[in-house]
Parts: sequence; structure tokens; C-alpha cells
Amino acid sequence: MIRQIRYFQSVVRNNSFSEAAEECHISQSAISQQVQALERELGFSLLERRNRKFLLTAAGEYFYKKSLVLVADYEQMCRGAARISRGGEAVLRVGYLRCWCGREFHMALEEFSARYPNVPVRIEYGNHEELFEMLRNGDVDLNFNDQRRAFSDEYVNLILTAREECIEISSRNPIGLLPSVTARELKNVPCILVSSKGQRETEQGYYHDVVGFRGEFLFAENLEEARLMVIGGQGFMPAEGAVMLDEPGEFVSRVALIRGEEPIRRNYCAFWKKDNSGYYVEEFADMLRRQFEGTVS
Repeated sequence: MIRQIRYFQSVVRNNSFSEAAEECHISQSAISQQVQALERELGFSLLERRNRKFLLTAAGEYFYKKSLVLVADYEQMCRGAARISRGGEAVLRVGYLRCWCGREFHMALEEFSARYPNVPVRIEYGNHEELFEMLRNGDVDLNFNDQRRAFSDEYVNLILTAREECIEISSRNPIGLLPSVTARELKNVPCILVSSKGQRETEQGYYHDVVGFRGEFLFAENLEEARLMVIGGQGFMPAEGAVMLDEPGEFVSRVALIRGEEPIRRNYCAFWKKDNSGYYVEEFADMLRRQFEGTVS
């Protein structure tokens, strides 16, 4: 019955038997027959059919809502039983750059979770140095991180993208009207960094000494807090990984960051230890790679 319920949910979600059939990889006639079999099993109608269209009956609407919870509980029960049968939990531990603004990691995570629903992904957030330490100490299996040091032969170093750096600044600030800006031109505007308390000095040192920001530094615990500070006019934020073609929102302007006349570029990579190369690690890294190949850098 669970499979039939899934078919019914797909029909309702897509509001179409044909689209549901495509989603479930079966024929339209087969999915229609499965929904009818479910109705016979239940003893009442779920759908009121009108030529090529349908409406949910009152019972069908109630059953649909409750079935979503039921199937979610069933899937969780299966995952728990599978872990017990294996004698432990298979888990992929991934380090994630705390200040990342792009969507590629999200899409890779969604793809991995859909393909391996019984393998939980544990996300560990950090700034560059925190992530490096976690990987070195074996606390994560794979890191999604920026490149700030020379590659080590101890690790697989997969460059995912080389992004042109930009900043986000309040749309009310005149700097937001410029196509590009240098670090020197931002000397009178505070720089807002997303950082844990323990990494503030390290992050400030990097953006001061390497990137060249010379003004005041402010800190936020997470990306949402930093964006609210930007919108409130408190300063600008380096937009790690953001693509200039992305829409940052009506309250924020995105401006390219240049040095001289050239854009500043930074590598973003997947890192994992060579002696920890396993199926899930390489599979997730490959999903990340494909997602970045499909976006504009």
C-alpha cells in the first residue's frame, strides 16, 4: 500500500496523472490503476474524476495530508532499521564554508539525499582554518572550502570553480551604483565578516593582509545576520562564491571587487584525504563538480 500511496501523492502534487507517471517512471495507465486499487483497498474515493481532470474528495484531501506524515514516518523507520541491521550508522560528514553565498552546495546535497536517502549527511560549519583543522583531525570526510594555501599531496584537491570576487552593499549606498570597486576605495566603509568568535582574528588578518581591506571590521555569526547588517547600512560584506548574474535582492547591490583593472579571483574546492577516498566521498564530490559546471562563474 505504501507504493500506491506514493503514486497517489505524486498525482496530487503534480495535479496530473501524466506528469506523476513521468515522475514515478511508470505508464499513465499503470499509475491510474494503482490509485484505483488504493481506493478499493480503502473503501472510499480519493479523487473525483471529471474527463481528463480531477478534484480531491473531502476524504481524499484529508487522506493526502495525513499520508504525507505517514510516509515520512515510514521512511524514517526504514532508515533506523537499516542502521540497526548494519550495526551502526553510515554517515557522510561534510565541512561547509560558513560564509558561502551560492546555491551549488544546496543542489548537490539535495541530489545526494535523493539518491542515498539512508545515508545522512552531517554538516559542520566553519571558516577556512576551522574547516582545515576538522579535515586534518578526521572530524569531516570532505571539505567544501576556499583555497588559501598551496595544495598538499596528502589530500585530493578538486578545484570546483574560480569565482570573481564581489561585495554586497546596501542599495542606498552610492557605491552600489558602481560596476566595480577596489579594496582601497572601501577604506571608509566597515567590512562585515561571517565568522565564529574563535576565528575573528584570523579572518580579519586574511581580509586585511591578503585582500587589502583597511577599514573597520564588524562580525556576524551567520550569513543571514551579515545580510541584515548590510541592509541596515552598517557596511559591506564579501560575497563568497556569489555570481554577479545572481539576484541578491532589492535591498542589496552586488559590486565586482577588482585589484588595479583586473577582477580578484579565488578558487573554491572540495578537499578530502587520499586515504579516506570512499564511495560516498567521491560521489558527493562528483555531484558538487557537476553542479558547478552547470553555473556561470
